[in-house]
Amino acid sequence: MKKARFRLLVFFMSLSLLGIILVQLYWVNSSLKNNEEQFKYHIQQVLSHVAGQLEDAETEEFYKVYRKYKDSTGTAPSKADLVKLYDSQEEGAGNKQIIFAGGLASGYEDDVLFEKENEKDAVEAYLRKKTSRLSHVKSGRAEVDDADRLLAFKIEGFIKDFRDNKGIESWLTNDRLRRIIFRQLEQNGVKTPFEFRVLYNGMPTRIHSNSVSSINEMYDHKLFEDRDGYTKYVLVVSFPQKERYLLSSVMGMASLSMVFTLIIVIAYLSAINQVIKQKNISEIKTDFINNMTHEFKTPIATINLALDAIKNPKIFDDKQRVQYYLQMIREENKRMHSQVENVLQISKLDKNELDIPKEAADVNDILEEAIEHINLIVEDREGVLNTHFEAKRTTTLLNPVHFTNVIVNILDNAIKYSPERPVIDVYTENVKDFILIKIKDQGQGMTKAVQKLIFEKFYREHTGDLHDVKGHGLGLAYVKRIVEDHNGLIYVESEKGKGSTFIIKMPLIN
Repeated sequence: MKKARFRLLVFFMSLSLLGIILVQLYWVNSSLKNNEEQFKYHIQQVLSHVAGQLEDAETEEFYKVYRKYKDSTGTAPSKADLVKLYDSQEEGAGNKQIIFAGGLASGYEDDVLFEKENEKDAVEAYLRKKTSRLSHVKSGRAEVDDADRLLAFKIEGFIKDFRDNKGIESWLTNDRLRRIIFRQLEQNGVKTPFEFRVLYNGMPTRIHSNSVSSINEMYDHKLFEDRDGYTKYVLVVSFPQKERYLLSSVMGMASLSMVFTLIIVIAYLSAINQVIKQKNISEIKTDFINNMTHEFKTPIATINLALDAIKNPKIFDDKQRVQYYLQMIREENKRMHSQVENVLQISKLDKNELDIPKEAADVNDILEEAIEHINLIVEDREGVLNTHFEAKRTTTLLNPVHFTNVIVNILDNAIKYSPERPVIDVYTENVKDFILIKIKDQGQGMTKAVQKLIFEKFYREHTGDLHDVKGHGLGLAYVKRIVEDHNGLIYVESEKGKGSTFIIKMPLIN
């Protein structure tokens, strides 16, 4: 895939993912706003029902007082009679039974509430309707007449006097109001703590919840409104945990949405990571093919030239020259075979098919044998190889052949990546129950990014089309796998332009 197309694909995928996240956030925000509107609607419904219940309760309290007077005197009281009754109760007769005098106050004869015998039915109808009309059941159908309207006006007037003289605090308690509000909230599915207070002419009354100071965002509703909508009483309710309650209502779907969105994000990042890895692998394999082609090109060309030379009649009869060309063919063939063998060794290591028997061996002996393999190459480059064997304990469990190859590979790299004459130092030292092998060169070094990749298969630092360093990117991958198979550790310290130091840490035999 071309870089431009890949970047375009990543851009559109990222844009789509961002769009999904924004849509999810918009949905959550919209749900919260809708829930808040529904919450306000439910609260207004609740407060309306609470106000209705309080009016019902007030009417019932008034009716108790009215019946008490009538039962005691045998006559229906006027407004003036009831006002005197309210005053006498306020002055405090204690629990003493009050006997009311019969008769009506002068000038209030027309203010008697009920003159009909069905007064109880009329009051109950008023409690049910709370309108400007009273329902009066007659002959199986509801009829409304002027007498019913007058009766409704009278009831409302008597109740207003009861409220003004007695006050709602005489019959309404904090617990009673709390229970009424709680039941209405529960019926409307609102389950969250609340606080309340009742105001009279804008001033607090003694009817309030314990934590009135926590009232912040308030919902209010008028109580005991008259026909013109006027009242002195207002019920105020607040919900300290409203935000948490609203959030909890969408938390289920929001959490599920967040989980799925997170899965999409992880899958997207994983896919991008895999695509980048595959792209890098593709580039590495391309470099490997190019390097292998370059590595095989020279020996194949040499072999072809040697064969052509042998076929020449003048050379065919010259046994010395034929032997020379045959030796050249053998060396080039061995070189190609070695490269193919490296590839097969790595493949077997990946599949865990390579059996590596181990035995107790002296690390110094292995290092000296490996140094002998590359001494001629160092001398040919007019280089220097110094040894600093300071380790006192050097016996470890290893495979001599493979571990020798490990050291040879590292030394060979130190030579190949030294532009000038190679200067190599080999150190050993003991650290607790381990032996450290350090191979230091003064070559071209490498960057931090390259250090992270040099032990991967087929990886070689990019040098464009320049193939001044031979190889196919398998040497250090082989080294790492062999060292790890020996329960060891290998890492590199390097700085660009200042050389590299490969460090192998191997466990000792106690």
